[in-house]
Amino acid sequence: MNVSVIVPIYNVQNFIAHCAHSLLSQTLESVEYIFVDDCSPDNSMDILRDVLGQYPHRQEQVKLIVHEVNQGLPATRNSGLKVATGEYIFHCDSDDFVETDMLKQMYVAAKQQDADIVWADWYLSYACKERYMKQPSFNSPEDALKAMLSGAMKYNVWNKLVRRQLYTDNKIAFPAGYGMGEDMTTLMLFAYAKRVCYLPKAFYHYVKLNENAFSQTYSERHIQELKYNTERVTQFLTNRYGETLEKEIAFFKLDVKYPFLISTQRKHYDIWRTWYCEAHPYLALNNHLSFRAYIVQWFAAKNMFVFVWLYNQIAYQSCIVCFISNRNR
Repeated sequence: MNVSVIVPIYNVQNFIAHCAHSLLSQTLESVEYIFVDDCSPDNSMDILRDVLGQYPHRQEQVKLIVHEVNQGLPATRNSGLKVATGEYIFHCDSDDFVETDMLKQMYVAAKQQDADIVWADWYLSYACKERYMKQPSFNSPEDALKAMLSGAMKYNVWNKLVRRQLYTDNKIAFPAGYGMGEDMTTLMLFAYAKRVCYLPKAFYHYVKLNENAFSQTYSERHIQELKYNTERVTQFLTNRYGETLEKEIAFFKLDVKYPFLISTQRKHYDIWRTWYCEAHPYLALNNHLSFRAYIVQWFAAKNMFVFVWLYNQIAYQSCIVCFISNRNR
């Protein structure tokens, strides 16, 4: 097979039909579809089987894997990787959908450039609108890696086609049991890549329907998982590159903990204050930071959290006014 597509399934009965149709309708013929049921409690698998029945010519290309107990997203991705046979791997989340020519165009680009990884633009899709999310272009995996660490490029798995050998030859797997930040595994893949390629087209629709969510909330478990994944990846990069990426790793640590400042909760500020203090001197060196991100973190680095709180109060109220205004048009 040219490409193996791995699709985790859990609690997505409202989305899986659209996702599956978009994948099974791909113009690339040589595709292996691996759907992994992570003990989903809803009707997702029944809906998926109904959709699969509408594509009889794809039946021999489909693998269904069932977890007897829920294992979480990283373990589900790993289950797909274990049975994948394609030359390249593509991860698609089951609440998203893709353009029908995505795999063909990305695969052709990979073969033409002999690339280990191909990435593309993507869409941020809301209920009634979409935003085109442009990605940067780089000629080397090192430059792309630095950009992801600096926040200039997304390290998510779902807009990238990756040569399967990068996983198998380097024994790379997703961090089972640590779901928050599991996409950071992509950084490890880029560290082993020899050739990369950017395709300046958007194919992937990242579905985000909750337009009312103006702040990020974290459970204690999410916080622990995020720190585990951050330290897993940064230790890997330090071991592989030594001090070469010291500045970019500092940027990455700041980026990881920045969402804790987009909050009005003191406990989130305490997390920001205690995590990765060694990265604070690098704050002004990251040219990819927006002014907002810089000024909020500058206040925090100076322990002026009252200004961080005030900024978020103002920003939150502005979002509410804007949202109501748009709904009333």
